[in-house]
Amino acid sequence: MQMVELNTEILKGMGSYCLRSKKKSHGYIQKNKWLNERFEEGLKYIQLMENKKQVGFIEYTVAESSSRVVHAEDYLVIHCLWVSETGKGYGTKLIQQCLHDAKSQSKRGIVVVTNPQTSWTPSKEIFIKNDFQLIDTAPYHFELLVYHFDSRTPLPSFPTNWEERLNQFHDLTIIRSFQCPYVEVATENIIAGAKQLGIDVKIIDLKNREELMKLAPTPYGIYSVVFKGKLISFHRLTIHSVVKKVKEVMGQ
Repeated sequence: MQMVELNTEILKGMGSYCLRSKKKSHGYIQKNKWLNERFEEGLKYIQLMENKKQVGFIEYTVAESSSRVVHAEDYLVIHCLWVSETGKGYGTKLIQQCLHDAKSQSKRGIVVVTNPQTSWTPSKEIFIKNDFQLIDTAPYHFELLVYHFDSRTPLPSFPTNWEERLNQFHDLTIIRSFQCPYVEVATENIIAGAKQLGIDVKIIDLKNREELMKLAPTPYGIYSVVFKGKLISFHRLTIHSVVKKVKEVMGQ
């Protein structure tokens, strides 16, 4: 097995992991553009190769520029961890690389946001297996796990004003960034469902972490759909599900 840390040049040749079968799609192109911008901030995007085949990847960065809504000063934040096959140690190998980087950067530790209701966040089990601990929760089944090097250091936490964040949005609104390439397809399905109902969609493209920490109504941060102060989704929905959920909020 071999680990390949991507930079702008390697990304140009190898490409990112998710949606790589559709390299001409808008979501894939936007993800690669997003990565190039984040490399300058110190983001790490590492692919695991076995026999010259991509078998997994991990993406992480310093908390101060991360795409998750969490207070975690001097920690690294894992955005994504994905492997092609479980039970082969791929996930552990990638996590250990992140731990190595956290120590070499003199960080307090690592945090990751999980949610058992969706595959859009990493699975909690692999982190528990690698000695992470659950330290906080948020609405809609979000969990915050930490690996800290010194038990005396301050622990990370989620914000607590989730209801206040939701109440900012009355129109059908998508709050997003392209940290995930599937955000584009998710957006298209919301627009298609809203069109069936004759409803306009407002899209807020998050420009920086300051906006993310202020506006995002879930810890996932980079994709939320809100209508009349209610969370419609934080992951991709089918068009049928979009119509159904919006109708429920409308009382139909």
